[in-house]
Amino acid sequence: QVQLVESGGGLVQPGGSLILSCAASGDILNIYFMGWYRQAPGKEREEVASITQNGRTNYADSVKGRFTVSRTRDGAKLTQYLQMNNLKPDDTAVYFCNARATRQHWGQGTQVTVTS
Repeated sequence: QVQLVESGGGLVQPGGSLILSCAASGDILNIYFMGWYRQAPGKEREEVASITQNGRTNYADSVKGRFTVSRTRDGAKLTQYLQMNNLKPDDTAVYFCNARATRQHWGQGTQVTVTS
């Protein structure tokens, strides 16, 4: 079993930056993929960025050049980050952390609101 706890969301003006964190604990040795997804009101959940256990990253076209995904491991905790720069109102959504091991796991979500 994997537990995911997200933090770092909030309210920011257009052009601003935020860093999201996702702390994974439990069966982290079997995690081969971690990703960030987001869901805006009335829209489907979409993948924003991901990183594999080999460090290969992937980004949605809408965030390329603005968002950076990374991960670190410290003992029994694995943490995924999403550095978000030059935020736009269209980035407003609930952001979810995702981890894939023997099965898929989701965090509880954190709200990001970009508005002037």
